[in-house]
Amino acid sequence: MLDLAEEIVRDEGAKALTIDALARAAGISKGGVQYAFASKEDLVRALVDRWTSKFDEVLNADDQAAPAELVRRYIRAMRASQEVPDAKMAGLMTSYLQDPGNLYGIREWYRAIFRRLETGTADGQAARVAFLAVEGLFLMRVVGIDKDGAWAAFLDDVEAVLARLVQDAAG
Repeated sequence: MLDLAEEIVRDEGAKALTIDALARAAGISKGGVQYAFASKEDLVRALVDRWTSKFDEVLNADDQAAPAELVRRYIRAMRASQEVPDAKMAGLMTSYLQDPGNLYGIREWYRAIFRRLETGTADGQAARVAFLAVEGLFLMRVVGIDKDGAWAAFLDDVEAVLARLVQDAAG
């Protein structure tokens, strides 16, 4: 059902994602959807949890990874992401973040990333800056910068600068 929910958001926008729309897309009753997701908020929360879980799998493969390696993994995860972030997905995230509990969860996710990047080293500092750049690029992608494929080239730039900074710090 979550695959269908993502498809609805991508094709029609965040406002189109309703329990009724998901039931129609899945070919089941509204009650069938509500058995899995009691409300639209629960459905949206499940989608966001799914997205962050995908990133967590990549990032937590080795909890002892150096900060620069952690950010390299994050960049790989961003590149491999099957979701096509655009204004429609941004609408979904905006509605998700209006709930203080959801906002707390996202903040904690970011805090956990930053704790892993806090090493007091030049490598850690380079990794933090690269992570912030990637997050900025994600937001730019959400608003449509990737229509001409520029987003991937910008990620290439972040990776190249991160590699130079790490090399300079080591040498």
